[in-house]
Amino acid sequence: MARRYVPVLAAAAASAGLISLFAFTGGATAAGPAASPATTGIGSNWYAAAPYLMPLDNDPPDAGAVMDATGLKAFQLAFILAPNGGGCTPTWDGTKPTSTDTAVAGVIAAIRAKGGDVSASAGGYGGTKLGQTCGTPEATAAAYQQVIDKYSLKALDFDLEEPEYENAAAIHNEIGAAKIIQQRNPGIYLSVTTAATADGTGWFGKQMLNEAKAQGFVPDNFSIMPFDGGFNGAAAQTSALTNFNTVLRNTFGWDTATAYAHEGISQMNGRSDTGEYFYQADFQTVYDYAISHHMARFTNWSVNRDRQCTPPDNNGKTSGVCSSVPQGAYDFTKFSVRFAGATPPTTTPPTTTPPTTTPPTTVPPSTCTTTAWDRAAIYVANNTVSHKGHSWKAKWWTQGEEPGTTGQWGVWQDLGAC
Repeated sequence: MARRYVPVLAAAAASAGLISLFAFTGGATAAGPAASPATTGIGSNWYAAAPYLMPLDNDPPDAGAVMDATGLKAFQLAFILAPNGGGCTPTWDGTKPTSTDTAVAGVIAAIRAKGGDVSASAGGYGGTKLGQTCGTPEATAAAYQQVIDKYSLKALDFDLEEPEYENAAAIHNEIGAAKIIQQRNPGIYLSVTTAATADGTGWFGKQMLNEAKAQGFVPDNFSIMPFDGGFNGAAAQTSALTNFNTVLRNTFGWDTATAYAHEGISQMNGRSDTGEYFYQADFQTVYDYAISHHMARFTNWSVNRDRQCTPPDNNGKTSGVCSSVPQGAYDFTKFSVRFAGATPPTTTPPTTTPPTTTPPTTVPPSTCTTTAWDRAAIYVANNTVSHKGHSWKAKWWTQGEEPGTTGQWGVWQDLGAC
């Protein structure tokens, strides 16, 4: 099964898809010191939940407006490819060199200005991939490092599928490049996603897992894409996830819990390229499955499509700019926010500043002795604060996330009343 991003998706037809390997960077590289962090960090939970956004094609929505409407903090920007004419330098969509880019850099700057961050996604269903043209794992890694350095990335996504993942040499280069990136960037977070079949993943997906095992490369998670392969609705997807867990156990010798802790999913919201349908209720079922099994990743293609068509069913056609199902704006993106541990807003924020007639809420005096939570302060793992009569412990780096609003899988652990 190949992930297809709809022939009607304009430039996406040459670059879309989703087998992913995303990386969080932060250390020195063999080529020199690491780039300065783009932000002070938003937490790996946000990168693991980041939905895909094409910043240059498919009528991209304003990322800041999406953040305001949903509470989202991270996007995966698609797609990094080799030049359409060949070569080993990274480009956006095969046509726009990252070395001279300003347009995507502007999108990234706007997202970061609002406290968010991005990963860049490399690969897709169409177009020429760097693993096909760079010749060696080392050259492939060097090309991806250019992207990391250009945008000061903490996250990088490798989307490896048809036809590239049918090319053993190309997959050797991609997996080898991932291993090199992991070694050169201490603390890097890596995820590899492959196409899905009813038994978890197909022959080429299993060969890619075997390549990772042979190279001694273990990322933080492997994700599958259960759509465009005879799937329809959540039951088919959760069945594939269960079967993929068995594939991971058999390949790496993990137990069930360890396999789920290395397993993720990427979905297609609304109508898929092959006419399958995945509604909000299906996302809810898959979300519940992912949470209950402590899965590592939950993402979807794409934010560009997370809005209602006109008419809502788009006359039974699949679109790159809307979902072809009835929905509210960004209904599917809000599941990513929940997976990251945050609570989406219940209504879309107004576009203008509301009148300041409502007095601020007064928090009753607290008897807690722990230092009170400060929205502007930076907290790291095991820092404790007090807020609204409870003590809270940070599970990882955080800033601006209010204790009591991030959910059981979020950054703040409730230590009880104080």
